[in-house]
Parts: sequence; structure tokens; C-alpha cells
Amino acid sequence: MNDFVAAYCRVREFSEKLCKTLQPEDCVIQTMPEVSPTKWHLAHTSWFFETFILQQALSNYAPIHPQYAYLFNSYYNAAGKMHCRPKRGLVSRPTLRETLEYRRHVDGLMDAIFEKADIVEKFAPIIVLGLNHEQQHQELMLTDIKHVFSENPLRPVFRDGSRLKSAPVPVLPWLSYPAGVQQVGYDGDGFHFDNEAPQHRQFVEAFRLAPRLVTNGDYLEFIEEDGYRRPEFWLSLGWYTVNEQCWEAPLYWEKRDGSWLVFTLAGMRELDKNEPVCHVSYFEADAFARWAGVRLPTEFEWEVAATDLPSEGNFVEKEILHPKSPEEISARRPLVQMFGDVWEWTSSSYSPYPGYVPAAGALGEYNGKFMCNQYVLRGGSCATSQSHIRKTYRNFFPPNARWQFTGIRLAKDAV
Repeated sequence: MNDFVAAYCRVREFSEKLCKTLQPEDCVIQTMPEVSPTKWHLAHTSWFFETFILQQALSNYAPIHPQYAYLFNSYYNAAGKMHCRPKRGLVSRPTLRETLEYRRHVDGLMDAIFEKADIVEKFAPIIVLGLNHEQQHQELMLTDIKHVFSENPLRPVFRDGSRLKSAPVPVLPWLSYPAGVQQVGYDGDGFHFDNEAPQHRQFVEAFRLAPRLVTNGDYLEFIEEDGYRRPEFWLSLGWYTVNEQCWEAPLYWEKRDGSWLVFTLAGMRELDKNEPVCHVSYFEADAFARWAGVRLPTEFEWEVAATDLPSEGNFVEKEILHPKSPEEISARRPLVQMFGDVWEWTSSSYSPYPGYVPAAGALGEYNGKFMCNQYVLRGGSCATSQSHIRKTYRNFFPPNARWQFTGIRLAKDAV
């Protein structure tokens, strides 16, 4: 029970720690439909515990505010009506102070829940889901506030960070993996999201995987060879998007006086060619791979390669909040940065595993209903919690999404 309470406190406190350098004005802005205000994230994660635990566990429960269920529901249709997502930035009330009071109220009621062993036992899976859900929103808080600050001509600094020294990334041989039937997906007693299961057999052809992530320097070569102006590298919808959106480089790159700068959570800085390229869409990742004469890995190839690797890397706990060049890459440690730094696009469409059945009720809407027009990403990023990631974790985004810390690892068929 003590471990349960400690985990709850740790996750809830970290959400507010991420906001310490923000002003109330920062917390209410929404710069595009995919971005939510920081205040909304703080409220929604509390709404989750109120809706799926407190209302179910406490008899004669009275909602903290009659309209919060409408304002802070995200997409759970079975839980009731919800406010229009692109208009979250128009909701000035409740204030940030009132939102934090809402969190205090929910936490106080959850403290009472934790004193009742029978209720905790009954709702334990949902409590754990709620904590992992909040960790997902912690990541979104960082990526969303980065987008918000990038739209401000003052280019505010979210968190001061010392510039990490980088070294040229060596060229090493590609790693080879044999063909065979593999067990993929989660199989164990620990927490996992429903889309990671059930574990099943998957035949994977022999393949080769790049030992490192694609760097900014690598991607600059693509740009300098007119990669954004050559339709032969792009999927049809990708080429349409490039031209409609006038893309010329990854999100947050800016060219000034012939030199590239990049906006980070620590403000503007000179582009480091040794760091992993990030904030690229699936369309850009796929086009880069075609330009390089190779391809993106499937999610199953990625999982096979990650099987025996520890889930260690540059995660949010280190508070670097930016991808960094690998600390070591050598013949002794030939495969690096599979976890942390950037989410890695795969060529796999986000679809259910054989035998997948979503949960009953509103929580069944958590992952399953998004299995359309999305691509799978693996590995986590510098904004992901290390305690939240697994080799079987399946993130997913539409192919034009760029505001997340998304990057590229290359693959190719065995020869």
C-alpha cells in the first residue's frame, strides 16, 4: 500500500514540478488543435481520477464542479459530452489557481481511498492506468508548451539548460538480424496498455538496422540536396502536405544569415549536427529513408532489435529535455539510443494485434478507437518518463504530426 501511495504522490507532484517555471498566462494558450493548454492537462488528469475512481468508489459522491466533467473530458464518449478540443484555449475559467485547487481536492479524496484496502484492491488496475495516463500527459505538457513558446516572437525559455558537449558520431556497420518467427507484444504481470497485447507470433524476415539515430547533420544533407523539392522521395499525401504547409526543414529549425538555428525548451541555439534530428513527421522520415536508399523499420523489427536491451537513455527524469548525441557508440556497444531522446517512426500502421479486445465501457476507448490513419512509434523520448517505457510500448500519431520529439532510425532488407 505504501508503494502505491508513493507512486501516486510522485507522479502527481512531478506534473506540477514541470510547471514551476511557467506563469499563469503561459498555461492557458492553445496554438493549434493538437496542442492543449498546460492548465487543461493539469485538470484533465485530475478529472480522470475523479471520473473513473472517486465517482465509482464513493457512495453519494458529489462532483467537485458540475461543469468540470464537460470541460475536462478528452475523448471518452461513454463518459459523457465534452468541450470542443480546438477551443480549449478559449476557456479562461477555471483559473490556474482554481485548477490547482481542483487537483488538491482530488488528491485529498484519493488519500481517503488509499486508507481503504478493499477499495484499493478493487480499483488498483485503474489507479495504475491513471498514473501512466498522467505520465503521458506530462510528456504532452512539455511538447505542447514548447510549441506555445515557439509561437512567441520573444522565444521564451522554459527551463535553462547547460549546453551538452557533443562529439562526431562514428560510422559503424549496420546490425544484422536473422529471419524467424518471433514472439512480439507484452506478456507478463506488470502494467501495460491494452494495445501492447496479446503477445503473438510474428514472422520477421531477415533485416538490418542502423546502429544509431539519424543526426541533424545527416538530415542537412537531405535538405541541401533539395529533398523537400523532389517529389520522387515523397508519398503522395506527404508531397501534398509539404507544399500546402510550405515545409522546408524539421519543425523548430530556422535559417538566419545562412546558418541553421533550432528552438528548444532552453531557447534558441545553434543547430548541433551531432544530435538526433527530431520534430519530423512520418512523411519526412519516410522521404529521408527513400533518399538514403533504405527504409524505416517495422515495429516488429524494432522490437526484435530491442529485446535484450535495457530501457535506459535520455528520459525526462534527467531534465535535459532535448535529444543529445550518444555518449558511446562502438563495436562493444553497437546499438545505441533505442530508448529515450526521440520517438522512432516505424513503417507500421497502428492496428490491433491478433486477439485484441478493448476493455468494456469508457476505458475501452483509451487506445482501440484510434487504430486508423496512424503510424506506430517506439522507444520513448527525452520528454518520456523512464518508468513509463517498455520495449513493447506502442505510441502512435498521424503521419503529418511534428510537434512531438519524433526522429528517425533506418532499416533495410538483408542482402
